[in-house]
Amino acid sequence: MASTVKHYPMFYRGVKQVYPNVPLGSPIYAKSIAVDNLLFVSGMTAQDPGTGMVMVHDIASQMNVALNKVKVALEEAGSGMDNIIKTLILLRNPADYTIMRKTEVEFYQKHAPLLLEQPPVSTLIHVPQIGSGHEYLVEVEVVAVLSRKK
Repeated sequence: MASTVKHYPMFYRGVKQVYPNVPLGSPIYAKSIAVDNLLFVSGMTAQDPGTGMVMVHDIASQMNVALNKVKVALEEAGSGMDNIIKTLILLRNPADYTIMRKTEVEFYQKHAPLLLEQPPVSTLIHVPQIGSGHEYLVEVEVVAVLSRKK
C-alpha cells in the first residue's frame, strides 16, 4: 500500500516556499509534511516570516515564539501539541538549557498537558550558530502524529 504524502507550505515574506513555486536557485521549504499519520514539522525559530527579522532576543522569548509557530503548523495540518512524539532542539548557548526547558514545560502546561505526563522523545544539540545570524538562540523541530488513535 502506498503512503499518502501531503505538504503544508512555508511562506516567507508572503511568498510560498514550496517546489515548484519557488524560483530556480531558491531554497525549497515546507512548514510540515504528513506521511500517513506522521507529521514532520520544520525547525522553527523566532524569525518573523513576514519580515525575516528575529522578533525577540532572549532565550525564553525565542523558545515561546518557536513553540507557538510549531503549534500553528501542527494545527494547520489537523494535529495539535499533545500529538508531539519527538522534539529536536538546536541550542546555541548551553548556559540557556535550564531556561529553555523551563519555558518548554510552561508552554506544555498551557497548550499540551498530555506531554507533561507522556513527554516526547527529545534530542538536544548544541550548535555554534543557528541559521545565518547570531541573533538566533534556539530552533525547535518536531515529529508528531496527526491522530493518537490511528
